[in-house]
Amino acid sequence: MIRNALIAAAATATLATAFAPMASADIIGTPAPCVTASDLTGPDFTVRKCGVSDVDQFRTDLDNNGNAYCGPASLYNVLHYWGHVKGAPVGWGPTKVGWIDPMKASDYDLVTGSIYRIGADAKYNGSTNLTNLRTAWDSATKLARDAGWQTSRGVVSTLDSTDFAGDVARKLNEGPLQLVYGRYKNGPLSDTLQRTGGHIVTVVSATGSFGGNTIKLKLADPGRAGDHGDGDYLNTQSAYEALDVTLTKRHFLQYSPASDDKNTAEDESQEPGTYTWVDRWELTGPRYLSDTTRQMVEGFNWFDMAK
Repeated sequence: MIRNALIAAAATATLATAFAPMASADIIGTPAPCVTASDLTGPDFTVRKCGVSDVDQFRTDLDNNGNAYCGPASLYNVLHYWGHVKGAPVGWGPTKVGWIDPMKASDYDLVTGSIYRIGADAKYNGSTNLTNLRTAWDSATKLARDAGWQTSRGVVSTLDSTDFAGDVARKLNEGPLQLVYGRYKNGPLSDTLQRTGGHIVTVVSATGSFGGNTIKLKLADPGRAGDHGDGDYLNTQSAYEALDVTLTKRHFLQYSPASDDKNTAEDESQEPGTYTWVDRWELTGPRYLSDTTRQMVEGFNWFDMAK
């Protein structure tokens, strides 16, 4: 069972001698061509991270074939960067992310086991959230801290950021981001929107202006593999992609239905919901088309490491 994959992986501890640190030209991740960029001067910015993986979340042996494992899979992409590009010893026990090549069929189960472990550390219960995924990052980077690395992480929300575009650029300059967007449908009242679900992706590139109202991003999206639904896709890794999207700032009235408190006898879900004016960033792109929902970015996790 994949739940025992990380334990069984102890038998592969000899990988430590089989995999030497990679030269920059051999870094695995991000579809070519990719040239690292870091331009934060002047009113505009261009930031690009190379060496970020684009692993698939839909896998045999994950709960519901990985349907809700976008959070753990996108965090694996972040850890791949730190393990392969920066050489940080991130992972769990004998399993180091820097030794694994997600594009190798022989490493497929190791990647799946790692995604499962991230989900467990993030308290997966049919879904994950940015808060618990930061805890999973702490678990995966403990080995690095024990080896003298310093780590940090945090979150930026669209609700309290005064320059969300600039925050994306500055934090992406430190390392790949984990971005969450909600799927919103029309609310009960005219011109209102209601959240119906969400998705988490990895940001690898950003272009825009400080203080601006639009940003162009490239994403590693674990849920939008090019071979999704084809053949044996649940047991194979798809080709890496960097998907183009545009974020545009929106200010709208969000409806939130009441939820039931299981600790009380009353059913609070029958009470009226609430309406709140919010700032979100609408995500649009050729691979993000929907007739029923709009995708609104709500925030992102950022991560940094240094030795």
